[in-house]
Amino acid sequence: MKGRRIINVGIVGAGLIGNKRAEALKHVGGTRLLAVADIDWNRALSLSQNYKCKSYRRWQDLVKDQKIDVVIIATPNKFLMPIAMAALKNGKHLLCEKPFGRNFDEAKKIFDAGKKYKRLIQVGFNHRFHAAIREAKKIFDQGQIGKLLFIRARYGHGGRLGMEKEWRFQKNISGGGELLDQGVHIIDLCRWFAGDFNEVYGLAETKFWKTKLDDNTFVLMKNKTVTASFHVSTTNWKNIFSFELFGDRGFLAVDGKGGSYGEETLVFGRRPKKFGVPKIKIFKFQKDVSWVEEWKNFLSALQGKGKIIGDAKDGLEANRIIAAVYESSKTKKPIWLARER
Repeated sequence: MKGRRIINVGIVGAGLIGNKRAEALKHVGGTRLLAVADIDWNRALSLSQNYKCKSYRRWQDLVKDQKIDVVIIATPNKFLMPIAMAALKNGKHLLCEKPFGRNFDEAKKIFDAGKKYKRLIQVGFNHRFHAAIREAKKIFDQGQIGKLLFIRARYGHGGRLGMEKEWRFQKNISGGGELLDQGVHIIDLCRWFAGDFNEVYGLAETKFWKTKLDDNTFVLMKNKTVTASFHVSTTNWKNIFSFELFGDRGFLAVDGKGGSYGEETLVFGRRPKKFGVPKIKIFKFQKDVSWVEEWKNFLSALQGKGKIIGDAKDGLEANRIIAAVYESSKTKKPIWLARER
């Protein structure tokens, strides 16, 4: 696809995320939204009219459209794997929303198909592209907080009336509870900064909502040098996002991600050599740029100018950890992660 001027995109799923993806395309040159599909015809028609593109009643027809280069899948989890497999088989590159399938087995099928058909896959880990996270990664990569010691994170929903009746709490559709929904983002960010983890312990609990899936999950992950802990919750009563990294020379703390999660802020602290009060620098970001920046990254990779940040391997490994957390919660034992060589 190197040197091609316009990349044609099809979006499957015309809900909230599908609309965000369509809006992001509009702000990046070299791409064009060619078609939209949704089982809710009115939603598909509305989005297609807004962007003056085709609309399909069936996603099967969209993935067969020979003019489409990339398929973006923005559907509930149950449909991610079958749509991804069909799109890859039909020669499309893929942006698949998190969690990259309902479980590790589905993620592995998509991962293997990407290799088989030699197509690029980006997983919708848009949190990597939030301005505060990107600035934190830049500072971290420069070695300014020194050797990473531990990570601490919290991510939670405020909750809403009837939440337990939504698709995210229906296992056949979602595959899992809060761990799979918001926890997958935290796991991905932890891996981005700390690398792979080899030991996992977790408790996936149902504390409030009338559901068989986890509404709160508590996790510890460890490798040779870094310990990460996080809690994801649907009973936080106020939306929260907090991601903190502590090194031997300083720390980075991201709070908020805009909107109902509060102003996106990064605090960078440096430990004085003789200890005492750290030197603090605060960054504040007013706009959620993650959707546009993520698409820019994928476009760059499609044009042969860069690498995907948050690829199929990252999606697969996040699901490997999720499976281990659920197993750990069931057995009440730590799980050691084995990987293919």
